[in-house]
Amino acid sequence: MRFTKMQGAGNDYVYINGFQESLPDDLNRLAISISDRHFGVGGDGMILILPSTKADAKMRMFNSDGSESEMCGNGIRCVAKYVYDHGICKRTNLKIETGAGVLSLDLLCHNDRVEQVTVDMGEPILESARIPTLLDGSPVVNRTLEIDGTTLQVTCVSMGNPHCVCFVPKATDELVLGIGPKIEKDPRFPKRTNVEFVEIISPTEVRQRTWERGSGETLACGTGASAVCVAGVLTGRTERKILNHLTGGDLILNWQEKNNHVFMTGPAVEVFSGQWHG
Repeated sequence: MRFTKMQGAGNDYVYINGFQESLPDDLNRLAISISDRHFGVGGDGMILILPSTKADAKMRMFNSDGSESEMCGNGIRCVAKYVYDHGICKRTNLKIETGAGVLSLDLLCHNDRVEQVTVDMGEPILESARIPTLLDGSPVVNRTLEIDGTTLQVTCVSMGNPHCVCFVPKATDELVLGIGPKIEKDPRFPKRTNVEFVEIISPTEVRQRTWERGSGETLACGTGASAVCVAGVLTGRTERKILNHLTGGDLILNWQEKNNHVFMTGPAVEVFSGQWHG
């Protein structure tokens, strides 16, 4: 089975072209095997690029632990690049079906290759029951979360998948690697949650580290960066358009007031292709 390794701001996945390749029945097991960084190709997970009846292509995203997630902001930019660069659809405006709905993407090309992609991430979901979270309030904005002796002020947002955003003076290993996995699996998040630890640089600039549901710390998280943009506005910390410095690269986020949609712009890179015999 052919695969392609791609990354967006360091958030790397193994991509499989379902237009051409035959897929096994047990996709969860395949995701675990192929994502393994020692015995497999290695990545934060696996993404399938499939035919769609309602869009130019369909994306299914699996974390490295085999669990399926609704959406991946960095992943969908790479899907758009693959769809265009490999001739599945040669339009610079694409629609991609995801578990969070059909999203629109605008492609910036150079020498007929996609370099940057802007994704319309849609409207943020703030109702606690839809995120979902059992924390008090709806929306959950600047709520106190005590976990394992640590007290944090958190804001919860769904961008098609759940996020718990924590603004902190310093995104330390103790927080990201120690507290992040405990928040992810806390019973107050019935479907688990992604966790963002965010340092404010200025009203238009932040720095983010992410503990990603089902994958651990990743170098970037596009849905998480989008949630951070929303949370920054809701808590009065940032403006609607921000530059977000993630460990693997930068993303530009814009929560537009006119239509309530969050737009994310960032890179998409093809790393290598190969044959999987696992």
